[in-house]
Amino acid sequence: MRRSGTGAVKPRVRVGAEVLVEEQAHRLRGRRVAILTNGAALDGQARWVVDRVVEAGAQLVALFAPEHGLRGEAQAGVPVGDAREPRWGVPVYSLYGAHRRPTPESLDGVELFLCDLPDGGCRYWTFVATATQALEACGEQGIPFLLLDRPNPVGGLAVEGNVLDPAFRSLVGAHPMAIRHGLTLGEILAWQAATAGLGQGRLEVIPIRGWDRAWLYWETGLPWAAPSPNMPSPETLLLYPGTCLVEGTNLSEGRGTTHPFRWIGAPWIDGVRLARELNGRGLPGVAFRPVFFTPTFSKHAGTLCAGVEPHVLDPEAFRPVRTGLHLLDALYRQAPERWAWVGEERPFIDLLAGGETLRRHLEGGRDPDRLADAWDEEAAAFRREVEGFWLYRPGSGEGG
Repeated sequence: MRRSGTGAVKPRVRVGAEVLVEEQAHRLRGRRVAILTNGAALDGQARWVVDRVVEAGAQLVALFAPEHGLRGEAQAGVPVGDAREPRWGVPVYSLYGAHRRPTPESLDGVELFLCDLPDGGCRYWTFVATATQALEACGEQGIPFLLLDRPNPVGGLAVEGNVLDPAFRSLVGAHPMAIRHGLTLGEILAWQAATAGLGQGRLEVIPIRGWDRAWLYWETGLPWAAPSPNMPSPETLLLYPGTCLVEGTNLSEGRGTTHPFRWIGAPWIDGVRLARELNGRGLPGVAFRPVFFTPTFSKHAGTLCAGVEPHVLDPEAFRPVRTGLHLLDALYRQAPERWAWVGEERPFIDLLAGGETLRRHLEGGRDPDRLADAWDEEAAAFRREVEGFWLYRPGSGEGG
């Protein structure tokens, strides 16, 4: 951390938005600019990217919003309609409603498209699909697309989980990458631009300055803002690659409580027994305690549930995906007769897990470590594939 001339503490990291407005403001002055973002896209002094871009002289003509809306006001899966931003009098086009990508009409007159979205560091994160579709639309319209990059909040070195089967692409799995992918959003789009032609040459990544990819979020010094209503803390993001898998079942992943993706359980679960079982499995960097909770909405709303809360004791040793596989296994074994997968056209777990392997493995009563080991091999191969697209070298503290 360092102090500015006014005495304010400055983070060690500068996000892409800061680099753009402080080093390249001439690219914004007088330009008709659209921005895809949400309220969590803050700079190191907790200022919103839209404010920074307008102050730099851009002519704001449109805003685009991902899942949860421009201000993060909508719950998961709830469609959001178009609106108008009263402060600047510009339209806000929802990309999680009637349209999932910008229409040609919404891009009419746009000279420069900026994208600044906080990523979760996990494959099942709809903002990745939304940014991808926006880049596709800009490529088709010949509009320059600047991705204002941000640190991966769960680190850029550890990679875990299987690689998505392209047959299971969805909003929660846009690209064939590992679950905990270890990339920034800028690196994801640059990788896809180079290997799949995404954006038709219109992508430019404005890099982070001062980021070491080994860092977790709290090491960056950046202020935290929840990127979605159910992501209240950086530690929740670290758990998410594992605990989000519960979302594919009829058990509660903690939505409707003060600890989503941390409190996991159901009315029929014995939390004390579950904690004892999981603590006996020797999972690295984590301990479990029994919890009791009553969701106010979502699964089992108004009903007392019991389960566990994982506590990360050693973030570097902790492996959320392996932990998540063991969590599902222990929950299933405690009450297989009460277990159900959720989903309509296909089991939602298959979209999260990027294929049918996890579901078949669990139903077959097989050792979760065997699956985790196989997935580790896939993750290692994926990391070798994408390392050439890293924009930030380990220990360099610089981007670009």
